[in-house]
Amino acid sequence: MEIEIYADVVCPWCWIGKRRLEQALASYDGTATLRYRPFQLDPSPVPQPVPLVEALAAKFGGPDRMEQMVGQVTQVAAGVGLRMDFARAIAANTFDAHRLIRYADGQGHSAELVEALYQAHFADGVDVGSREALAGIAGSVGLDATAARAHLDSTAGSTELAADLAAARELGVTSVPTFVLAGKYAVTGAQEPQTLLAALTEVAQRESAPH
Repeated sequence: MEIEIYADVVCPWCWIGKRRLEQALASYDGTATLRYRPFQLDPSPVPQPVPLVEALAAKFGGPDRMEQMVGQVTQVAAGVGLRMDFARAIAANTFDAHRLIRYADGQGHSAELVEALYQAHFADGVDVGSREALAGIAGSVGLDATAARAHLDSTAGSTELAADLAAARELGVTSVPTFVLAGKYAVTGAQEPQTLLAALTEVAQRESAPH
């Protein structure tokens, strides 16, 4: 079964959802192919790196509300073995990060790169809007960092990525993570592993039934 994962690498619930899907797949007795599809939570440019907590406080109504949200998501993340350090995180536009994922997919490294991008943004305080930082992350997962940087410094993949982002909107993807199973069944949100497993099992049964 093909599973398309619509997500953004600066979305904490997307990382949690990814880990919960992996836990579900560990108990799933079928086979699955994961495809990473781009989505931008906020396509606005980020001209200068700013601490994520400042950006969140400005967006969601002040430091108190921000701390409440961050505390909740950090606790949920810890429950699936993920460490999120929002105090170190840098707000970033993710267009180039998605271009890099597309580039890595062509070389069979998209899964490792996606995980490394989440780790870099949420745990390591790396600015994933920086092309230099992105090239370094690419190098850490087995890609040629120099070639990755050259790709990012060109316009390669930009038109295709813009089309992919538009396609997600046309499909009706408005929040992430969204998992599309077998091309036609959507599961939205960072659902619990047992919920995802039930969905996988049901879709597999539907797809294998005589039409």
